Amino acid sequence: MSNRVRERNVTAARWSANGGALGVSDLTAPGEEVFGSRVFSPVVLKQRLPKTVHRQLMRTLEKGEALDPSLADAVASAMRDWAMELGCTHYTHWFQPLTGSTAEKHDSFYGPVGDGTAIAEFSGKELIQGEPDASSFPTGGIRATFEARGYTAWDPTSPAFVLDNPNGALLCIPTAFASWTGEALDTKIPLLRSMDALSRSAVAALKLLGDEETNRVFTTVGPEQEYFLIDEQYYFERPDLVNTGRTLFGAKPPKGHELDDHYFGSIPERVLACMMETELELAKLGVPIKTRHNEVAPAQYEVAPIFENSNVGADHQQLTMQVLQNVARRYGLVCLIHEKPFAGVNGSGKHNNWSMGTDGGENLLEPGATPQDNLQFLFFCSAVIQAVDKHQGLLRATVASVGQDHRLGANEAPPAIISIFLGGELERVFTAIEQGKTSRSKAGSFLGLGSAVLPPIPLDSGDRNRTSPFAFTGNKFEFRAPGSSQSISFVNTVLNTVVAEAIDDLAAKLKKAQKSKRSLEAALTPVLKAAWKEHKRVVFGGDGYSEAWHKEAEGRGLKNLRTTPDALPEIIAPATIKVFNKYKVLSKRELESRFEVAAEQYVTNLNIEGETAASIARTMLLPASTRHLAELRSAEVPALIGETSELVDEFVKAILALEKANEGHPARAGVLNHAKYMRDKVIPAMDDAREVADRLEGIVADDLWPLPKYQEILFIK
Repeated sequence: MSNRVRERNVTAARWSANGGALGVSDLTAPGEEVFGSRVFSPVVLKQRLPKTVHRQLMRTLEKGEALDPSLADAVASAMRDWAMELGCTHYTHWFQPLTGSTAEKHDSFYGPVGDGTAIAEFSGKELIQGEPDASSFPTGGIRATFEARGYTAWDPTSPAFVLDNPNGALLCIPTAFASWTGEALDTKIPLLRSMDALSRSAVAALKLLGDEETNRVFTTVGPEQEYFLIDEQYYFERPDLVNTGRTLFGAKPPKGHELDDHYFGSIPERVLACMMETELELAKLGVPIKTRHNEVAPAQYEVAPIFENSNVGADHQQLTMQVLQNVARRYGLVCLIHEKPFAGVNGSGKHNNWSMGTDGGENLLEPGATPQDNLQFLFFCSAVIQAVDKHQGLLRATVASVGQDHRLGANEAPPAIISIFLGGELERVFTAIEQGKTSRSKAGSFLGLGSAVLPPIPLDSGDRNRTSPFAFTGNKFEFRAPGSSQSISFVNTVLNTVVAEAIDDLAAKLKKAQKSKRSLEAALTPVLKAAWKEHKRVVFGGDGYSEAWHKEAEGRGLKNLRTTPDALPEIIAPATIKVFNKYKVLSKRELESRFEVAAEQYVTNLNIEGETAASIARTMLLPASTRHLAELRSAEVPALIGETSELVDEFVKAILALEKANEGHPARAGVLNHAKYMRDKVIPAMDDAREVADRLEGIVADDLWPLPKYQEILFIK
């Protein structure tokens, strides 16, 4: 038995390029650049569409104008020809239901004709609209189970793409998904609505600020994706990983990440090969990956793209997760995107870098060299501060999930208290405005490194704060709280909507102040002063992990919504319903559906965890422990017999308590009360069983313990 355990580890560690290596290409040679080669991009559109059709479609894409249905046939014909040239026999309306993942139903281009042959067809009607079964997706009560009709609608602002498969290719058409009664059943429709709302508000505000040229404002995102890569042999030997995405048992290994030797370390050869192929596949799909590196925890990594339009960026983020998981298997690896797959080491997040930009290419959150003189920046920055403070609970709710409850507030993640880090310079600017004083930026300085051969480094005006959930990082805000497995669509829908509300509020006050015919600076200053005075409580630059901050935050009146059941009611709070109704982003019924779906998913996922933990404990870990106890008794080792016997008895009690908690779900208690039951009864019972099991792992014979251990999973690559 012992040899088998060690052989498993040797097998997992043995890897070499298997003949499918990508090789090295001359990327300066014509035809070698693959970026966007599988995307029905504006370049392809221009090449394949008649000029008049192309011009009309570009107006839809660039200016947000309504789509002329008469264009659809020409676009569909060009899209079909392009896709078939890349090997596609089928197409799908690729959409994002409220499951948090993507969905697709494949339809063939080919249809039979009378002479026994088939012809490839794809009409504008088929491009624009599909009809999947809406009753099979979460609706949160919007539709009864027997009411099946739902529609997918082509989103022309997110380009179609081709997914390659070893046996062919598939044309994917990004679409929205709505019920027969018109409610949004997906994450795309609200995101697009929120982008329109923010654009209207920002353009109107820019006119007050003297900008007569901007016609549209886009929000942008650049989501960083953290993930783990482990050998697939260990994965499939862990029922907890297979069923829940995280380890429900596992003792802390002798070595974790306390040596800080993994972060930004040299990337293992197999992992780097996997990363490179992942990036190649994403490049073909037009996903602009910029960085890759080792993260803090052993076996943890990160990939990050360049900023994109929020809608396209959200689509690309879903593709990134899918491609990461698909490509990993080609290297004998499994990609884990759960927020906390391993207890005691860092979990994984998805930092959402968010900003606003004009159709002229100007970043509205770019402070410039002298932010105190940049009235436009100060206006929009103030709007973000106001929005985050006013809707802090709602922002917390956007990142609430079972996985997040294991992560938020731990040492690698922002606390559940939403606060903003501005940096010392911006805080001084806003404080000076409040006090009616003049603030001046520090002159640019350089950091000398004490060696003539090393160049002086330009010194930033402020430090960064990794404990802040919502940090200003130069020309954007980085919302660090989203979880690694989450769709970013709802997060950005909320950000866009609440910032639109704040922009309108500040713009109305500015417009009123301008009636006195004062200068823009004279009119705007009291508006900024009042906004800062009212909302500065949400700005914090210290250690967000400290207990002192928790006490201070309570004194400031900030919310500390520690768990998902605490946070989810914010989705249906009166202030949320009011702002989403005002901007026509989500109706009350649509908000209620999202609350119901999120609560149901919390309950369902925890139920799966609870039952999986009980099964593993009773059928795998307990038998291993009793066998070990029997061997000790056979060997007559009294001191160890007593220790083990006590732990086994304790473990049996914990297993029975967990099984009782799993069976004791409250009937007809309402979904929120059900979620609270899972939090208050099932999670503690799982934790108690785990605590005993992890102690047993440390004393049971290695060849008897049935689960691969952390020291194997995390360090054998």
